[in-house]
Amino acid sequence: MRQHTDILISGGGVAGLTAAAAFGTAGFSVVCVDPSPPVTSDAEAGADLRTTAFLQPSVPVLEQAGLWDRLSPHAAALKIMRIVDAGGVNPEPRVIKDFDAADLSDHPFGWNLPNWLLRREMVARLAELPNVTFRTGVATQSLLTREGEALIGLTDDSRYRAKLVIAADGRGSTMREALNIAVKTIRYGQKALAFAVTHPIPHQNVSTEIHRSGGPFTLVPLPDRDGQPCSAVVWMETGENALRLADLPPDAFEAEMNQRSCHILGPLSLASRRTVWPIISQIAERMAGERTALMAEAAHVVPPIGAQGLNMSLADLSALLALAQANPDQIGSAAMLDSYHRKRHFEVQARVHGIDLLNRASMMGTQALRDLRAGALNALYSAAPLRKTLMKAGLGLR
Repeated sequence: MRQHTDILISGGGVAGLTAAAAFGTAGFSVVCVDPSPPVTSDAEAGADLRTTAFLQPSVPVLEQAGLWDRLSPHAAALKIMRIVDAGGVNPEPRVIKDFDAADLSDHPFGWNLPNWLLRREMVARLAELPNVTFRTGVATQSLLTREGEALIGLTDDSRYRAKLVIAADGRGSTMREALNIAVKTIRYGQKALAFAVTHPIPHQNVSTEIHRSGGPFTLVPLPDRDGQPCSAVVWMETGENALRLADLPPDAFEAEMNQRSCHILGPLSLASRRTVWPIISQIAERMAGERTALMAEAAHVVPPIGAQGLNMSLADLSALLALAQANPDQIGSAAMLDSYHRKRHFEVQARVHGIDLLNRASMMGTQALRDLRAGALNALYSAAPLRKTLMKAGLGLR
């Protein structure tokens, strides 16, 4: 016998949990499923040690979902985005440019939180919503859609009828594949190391992206740890070099890490284990199929540059939620999902393309190309109207 729900969400990552909280808070009945229980402590095996920066436009979505009051006490504000070019002959800063949120408004660019903590607070929020069921240890296995509903089979042989399926099940989305929606994938031969560090110099709420070759080395503010300033690091490198770095003993790793950081915050000390993630760009040819909306990495994947990934996902959610609330009786209809595709796909295409170009620029290895990159950074920063336009574009503001 099939159980009924307004919305079934495939995927219980940060994007899927946020969607469940948002639609549940809006009064829809929601079932969210994920094959793995969320890891909600940084000490547990399998904890996601990456961080997420929520940019300004994402906060209203979190407020609507009843999440922001839970998250904001744990967040570190991002007031300045600092770009450092260290692509000279020696690994040291030669161009430093600050993009200051105060040039746009009284608010920071965004707020940074660890992914494991996001899961902890989001799961707690779902437990407060009687119309939301979060099931772990099961995954979506089959999807049959027709004009009036979607029929979903799970790996435990349970079955659901839903008005709308939200595919938030990652870059290898089972639901997207069931709909035969094609994707375009770009592989860079890169991987990213993610870990936390402490350092003697306070970060002063500055997020710092250091460019040399192989990809950016990014320090993102976190709240202090045991009385010491703390930052999250995403270090992008060629795949071979990333794996070599991940296998180094801590002392040897810290030596290379400090050379790559140019000692911007003084000597960095490793404060967590290291995790390694593959880097790709990917975009689905459509954001929706019959009775199904794609969001987050089921629809688009970008390298971790400029805090774009999850913020694009929350823009997906914002558009989808607005359409559902405007006409609740038509949730999951062809008209609603066509509108969702039109609202999101062009912007998603533009951002995937733009971040692809930025990533390729960050990978430049030859000295001549690195000099060209430094010159371009100087030129872009020097024109104040252009600098403000770039900051607004990065935030997703008009």
